[in-house]
Amino acid sequence: MIEAIRSAFASGQVKWRLHALQRMLERNIGRADVSQALAAGEVVETYPVGKPFPACLIVGHAGNRPIHAVIGWDAGAETAYVITVYEPDLEHFEADFKTRRVKE
Repeated sequence: MIEAIRSAFASGQVKWRLHALQRMLERNIGRADVSQALAAGEVVETYPVGKPFPACLIVGHAGNRPIHAVIGWDAGAETAYVITVYEPDLEHFEADFKTRRVKE
C-alpha cells in the first residue's frame, strides 16, 4: 500500500480530510512535511477494514521531526486520503516511534 500511496502523492491523487487539515494547522505541520515524511516513511500499522477505505499508519520524518500520518487508500480511484497527521510522543510510542507503549 505504501508504494501506491507514494505514487498518489507524486501524481496529486490526494484528498485532504478536513480533520487532518485542522489538526495539521493546530500542530504546525504543513502539507510539504507530510509529503516528505511519506517519501521515506514506513507502514507501522494497517487497518484493512477501515471505513470507508483500508488505511495505514505511516511514520516518517520531516527534517528531524517525526511525523505520523493515517492514510486511507481507495484502490478503485487510486486516491490517497489523509485522515489525520500528528507528531508522535514518547508517552504513547517507544523511541523508534513505531512501537506503541503498553499501558499498565
